[in-house]
Amino acid sequence: MKQTMKILLVGVSLSALSVQGSTNTDKVVKEKVSSGNDARNSQRRINSIADDTETALLNYRRTLKQIENAKSYNQTLRNMIQSQQEEMVSMEKQIVSIEETKSGLVPLMTRMNDNLKSFVALDMPFLKDERSKRIGDLALMMNKADISTSEKFRRILEGYQIENEYGRTIEAYRGIQKRDGNDLTVDFLRIGRVALVYQSLDANVAAFWDQETKTWVDLGSEYRKSIRQGLRMARKQAAPQLIKMPIKAPKS
Repeated sequence: MKQTMKILLVGVSLSALSVQGSTNTDKVVKEKVSSGNDARNSQRRINSIADDTETALLNYRRTLKQIENAKSYNQTLRNMIQSQQEEMVSMEKQIVSIEETKSGLVPLMTRMNDNLKSFVALDMPFLKDERSKRIGDLALMMNKADISTSEKFRRILEGYQIENEYGRTIEAYRGIQKRDGNDLTVDFLRIGRVALVYQSLDANVAAFWDQETKTWVDLGSEYRKSIRQGLRMARKQAAPQLIKMPIKAPKS
C-alpha cells in the first residue's frame, strides 16, 4: 500500500514537472519568437535607413553636380556678358569713328568728282558722250539722300577704275566727227592713251588727235592700211601685230 502511494506521488510529481516544463518551454519559445520578430523588425528598419541613406547620398551627389553645372553655366554667361559689353564699347567707338570719317569723306568725294571731271575734260576726246554722262551721273548722285555714303564712294572709285582701264586697252567704235562744218561718220581707233585716230568709212579721210595743240591733224594716205589693220585688231578680227601710228615722242 505504501509502495503504491509512493508510485502515485512520484507520478503526480512527474506530471507537475511535465506541466511546469511545458510552461517554461512555451515561454522560451514565445520569447524566441518575439526575439526573432524584433530582430526582423530591427533589420527592416536598418535596411530602410540604409536605403534612405543611399538615396540621400545619391540626391546629394546629384545636387552637387547640378550646382557645379550651374556654376559653369553662370561663368559662361558672365563671360558672354563681358564680351558683349566690350563689343558694345567697341561698336560705340566705331560709330563715333564712322561719323567722323563720313564728315571727312563727303568733301573728299566731292573733290574726287571734280578732279575726275577736270581729268576727262583735259584728256583725249574719245567716247565724249559716254564719259560726260558718267561724270554727270556721279555729280547728281552726290545730292541724293537715298544713296549711302559707302555706295557713293564705291561708284566714284568705279568711275576712276573705268578711266584707268582706258589707258591699258585698245578700242574701236563708230561715231560722228565734225569736219568742215559737216557731220562725218567715221571709225575711231584708240590705243590706250597713246594714240587716238579716226578714218572715214571710205578710208579717204583720216586724222589723229594732237594732245599738245588739242586739235585734229589730218593724216596722209600712208596711214590708211595701218589704221584699217588697227581697227580690225581692236574688233578682234585680226591677230595683234605692229602697226604704224602717228605718235609723238615724249618730252623730258
